Amino acid sequence: MSPQPDLMFGENTYASVGRRIVALCIDWFASLGIAVLAFQQFVYGSPESMLATVVIFYAEIVIFTFLMGASFGQRIISLRVINIDGGRLSLWRIMLRTLLIVLVIPALVMDSDGRGLHDRIVRSRVIRVSKG
Repeated sequence: MSPQPDLMFGENTYASVGRRIVALCIDWFASLGIAVLAFQQFVYGSPESMLATVVIFYAEIVIFTFLMGASFGQRIISLRVINIDGGRLSLWRIMLRTLLIVLVIPALVMDSDGRGLHDRIVRSRVIRVSKG
C-alpha cells in the first residue's frame, strides 16, 4: 500500500488546485485535438464536435486512470489519483469520478483540503508523485 500523503510539500502530498487545473486543461486540449482530427466531418464548435470531444475526454481519463493511475494530463504534471486509503481506485469509481468531472459542478465544490465533491463521493485523492 502507498504511504498516506500527510505532508504539505514533496512527493505523495496533496496536489494543488493549480496543478490539477493545468492537468485538466492538458486532457481537454488533447481530447479536442483528437476529436478535430478523428471527426473532420463535424464542423468545429458544432454540437456533434462538442459531443465527440466530451466522449473522448471521458474515455481518455477513464482508460489512463485505470491503466496508469493518472490521466494523460495528470501524468505529465506528475500527479496520481489514489483511493483515500492509498491504494488504486476501482474501475467503477474511476468511471463515476470522471462522470462527475464532466458534469463540472461537483468538481468545483471543494472542501478545506481542496478535494472536489467528485473526489469525496468516490473516496479518492489526487497526489503529487516524482517523475518517472
